[in-house]
Amino acid sequence: MIIAIDGPAASGKGTISKGIANHYNLPHLDTGLLYRAVGYAMLDKEKNEDFEQVALDFALSLDKSNLDPNILGSLEVANAAAKVAKIEKVRLALRDYQTAFAKQQGGAILDGRDIGTKICPNADVKLFITAKPQVRARRRSLQLLAKGGDVSESDILSQIIARDESDRANKAGNFYKADDAHLLDTSKLDIEAALREAITIVDEVMATKSE
Repeated sequence: MIIAIDGPAASGKGTISKGIANHYNLPHLDTGLLYRAVGYAMLDKEKNEDFEQVALDFALSLDKSNLDPNILGSLEVANAAAKVAKIEKVRLALRDYQTAFAKQQGGAILDGRDIGTKICPNADVKLFITAKPQVRARRRSLQLLAKGGDVSESDILSQIIARDESDRANKAGNFYKADDAHLLDTSKLDIEAALREAITIVDEVMATKSE
């Protein structure tokens, strides 16, 4: 069973994806960490005239088995990831790993921004997880505060809105809800309720396919 989960930042897709993976005992890949790792490597190289080539070199040599979300979880890294994600060659360099992960025996769960549209267009189940920008900004603020960060919720909201627009405008990214994806708005759901709803969707889709 292959499950493709897409959605914007702080929508809850990462936590929901991990919960679904645990529920069905499937391997899980947070594809955003791949782009964050490349973005992290490029933080001090933004003015490099060979920026795209250097980013591609990092993508090709990336150790995909050692992606630390604690190191890659900052807003600065997220913004850098958005920049490298616009580079088509970088996306191509990371795509083979993602498609191979999805095709492993027994299936897998992948979450990101183009999983249902480009990486796994034939996934058994597709979910598009979203929430209102204000809700996502609040969630991200609480996450950063819990880590001891000094954050401004209004600044985070501005960054989330800007990131949403950047993702939608990214011609290389295919960031939109696939026609056959199931929409799950988590704006009014806590994470436990959202996870239950997501599992219900997966069970119903798979039951239909087995008929």
